[in-house]
Amino acid sequence: MMVSRPRKIPNLLITGTPGVGKSTICQRLADRTNYAWREVSKIAEESNCLDEYDPEYQCPFLNEDKLLDVMEVMMAKGGNIVDYHGCDFFPERWFDGVFVIRTNNTTLYDRLSARGYTGKKLEDNIQCEIFETLLEEAQSSYRPEIVQELQNDSEEQLQKNVDTIFEWIERWKEDNL
Repeated sequence: MMVSRPRKIPNLLITGTPGVGKSTICQRLADRTNYAWREVSKIAEESNCLDEYDPEYQCPFLNEDKLLDVMEVMMAKGGNIVDYHGCDFFPERWFDGVFVIRTNNTTLYDRLSARGYTGKKLEDNIQCEIFETLLEEAQSSYRPEIVQELQNDSEEQLQKNVDTIFEWIERWKEDNL
């Protein structure tokens, strides 16, 4: 039985530990679909949704409530690719597909080190990936049937992931017309 949905095109969440390749996947998907790439960190900065600075992690705290208020209108029509390293505070109703991007720890370490991550920030992000923290967060925050895990260690896997998500979008549109 087909479920009636308010949107004609889906909203996607691309999530995972920093450094797994979310932004690269989102950029390629946005280019291929003409969907809006919603970089949550950028939206938060531009919309003054950041609170005091956390010296331990060398970044500001996110004001989630304020961010959600800003994003609500953006999400209503569909056609959004939301890119963020967390997911449990977003309303479930916003997303039709949730894709958790994963990568091996050696690759992740190299990517984060190249970004200048050090100390506790580097260690905590590696631990987050080892313990599948973002995967578990997505699985506990959204219906199991909309959550998919994608491995992203190489350029070949990256392209396969973009193709997989694009094909998912096409199927969703066919199933929800």
